[in-house]
Amino acid sequence: MVVGELAHERDVIIIGGGPGGYHAAIRAAQLGRSVTLVEQDQLGGICLNKGCIPSKILTQSAEKFTSFLEGENWGLEGGDISFNFNKLQQYKQKKIEQLRTGVEALCKANKIEILNGSAFFLSEDKVGIEKGDKFDVFRFRNAIIATGGTPEKPPWTRELSELVFDQHSISDLSEIPDKLLIYGSDYIALEIGMAFQALGSKVTMILDDGKEDFDFDQSICRELKRILKKKKIDVVRNSEVLKLQFKEDMFTVTFELKGKIETISGTHLFVSTTIRPNTNQLGLSRIGVEQCAAGFIKVDAQSRTTQKHIFAVGDVTEGPALAVKAIKQGKTAAEAIAGIQSQSDFHFIPIVAHTQPAIASAGLTEKEAINLGNDIEIGQFSLSANGFSTLAGKKEGFIKVISCKEKQVLLGIHMVGTGAIELISAGITALEMAARDEDLIFPNYPHPSVNEGLLEAVEALRNQAIHIPPKSINEQKLKV
Repeated sequence: MVVGELAHERDVIIIGGGPGGYHAAIRAAQLGRSVTLVEQDQLGGICLNKGCIPSKILTQSAEKFTSFLEGENWGLEGGDISFNFNKLQQYKQKKIEQLRTGVEALCKANKIEILNGSAFFLSEDKVGIEKGDKFDVFRFRNAIIATGGTPEKPPWTRELSELVFDQHSISDLSEIPDKLLIYGSDYIALEIGMAFQALGSKVTMILDDGKEDFDFDQSICRELKRILKKKKIDVVRNSEVLKLQFKEDMFTVTFELKGKIETISGTHLFVSTTIRPNTNQLGLSRIGVEQCAAGFIKVDAQSRTTQKHIFAVGDVTEGPALAVKAIKQGKTAAEAIAGIQSQSDFHFIPIVAHTQPAIASAGLTEKEAINLGNDIEIGQFSLSANGFSTLAGKKEGFIKVISCKEKQVLLGIHMVGTGAIELISAGITALEMAARDEDLIFPNYPHPSVNEGLLEAVEALRNQAIHIPPKSINEQKLKV
C-alpha cells in the first residue's frame, strides 16, 4: 500500500455511523456544513444492528408472550400459545433492515457523503480510508470520532470466549436456552434475564465483581429481590468467579461464596460487563489526542478532544456506554463545529431497563444524595394503589422521588412498573429545571393513568398523597 500525495479536501469527516455518528452528521448538515460519514460496516452501528434494537425486540417479544398467557384475565380464550424463535429472528432482521434503510435515506436527503472503509489519522488534519486494496487520503477541517466500543469479557472466560455470549452477540441466539447463566449487574443483564425467563429459560444471575446488588437505587434493588424471586430467577451475590469449564454442551462456573467453593451449570452463558473503546486502530497517539488509562478519549462539554478541531462522541469517551449519551454528544459536537455554544450535561441521564416490569431512573440515588451531604426527604408511592395499574393488572412497582429537605428541590426520581420508561421523561424535565415539589404538584394529571403515581409520590413528601394511608406515610418518613 502506497500513500499518494493527493489528498481529497473535505469539510467535516465523521468516523463511525452509529447513533452518535449519524446524528452528528445530520445535525452538521442541517447547520450548513458539508459532511462525509465513514463507516466500515453498516450504518446504525452496534446499537441498531447488534445492540439496542435487537435486544429490545427480544424484550418486547417476551412482554407480548407474557400478555398472551395472561389473556384469560381479560376474557380472551383460545388454544395453547407457543413461541417460534425462528420467526422472531426473521422479524428482528426485517426491523433492523427497515430502520437502517431509514437512516440511509435521511443521510441521502441531507446530502451526506457515505464512504465505506476503515479510517485512521495520518496527521492532525488528514485521515486515510482503506477498503480492500483501495486507499485514499482526505484532508479535513473538523473531524468527529464515533467508533463505538466492544464488550470486554472477564478474564475467566478467555479460553472459551467464542462460546460465551455478550451484549453484541446474545441477540443472534437461534434457540431459547434451557439453562441460562448470566454474569452482570447492569440493566442489560436484567433485560436479558427476564426476557429469556419469560420465554421459558431457567435463569441464574451471578452479580459481577462480588457485588451485593444491582446498579440501581436501594429501593429498586429491594423490589428486584421480590420480583426475581417471584419469577424464580436465582441470584448469586457477593461471589468471586474462579474458573469456567465447558463439557458435554454445558458450562460450569466455579465460584467462591462466603469462603466455600461452589459450582453452577447451564447450557448457555451471557456476560454483561465493561466496554472497551474502539480506538486502537485510529492512530490517536500520532496526532496528540489524549486518552485516559483505559483508552477512552478525553473530551470537554462540547465533545472536543485535546485537538480542538477534532471531537469524540459515544462509547469512545468516558462515562456510561449509552446511545442517549452518544446522540447528545453527536449533536453537541456538530453544533460546536458550526460555532454554536452548545454543551452536553449528563447529570440527569436516564438509566432504563426494558424488564417486566420496566425500570427507569434519573438523578441521584438515595445513597448518593446522602453521601453528597444532602438532608433528604423521600416520597414513595406504590403502584398497587394506582387505579390504572390495578385495572390493567400491572400493580407491581412504585415511584420514588428524592428531594432536598432544605431547598425542596428534586434530586432524583426512580421507578419500577409498567410505563416507567415513558414516564421518566417528565421526571428528567423536572430535574433539569431544578423543580421544587410544588412544581409537580400544581399541574393536572390525566385520570386514570400511571402518571398519577408520580403526582402522589411527590405529594407524599408533604403527607398529601390521597391513596396512601396516614400510617404508611409516617412509617415511610421514619425510614429516612
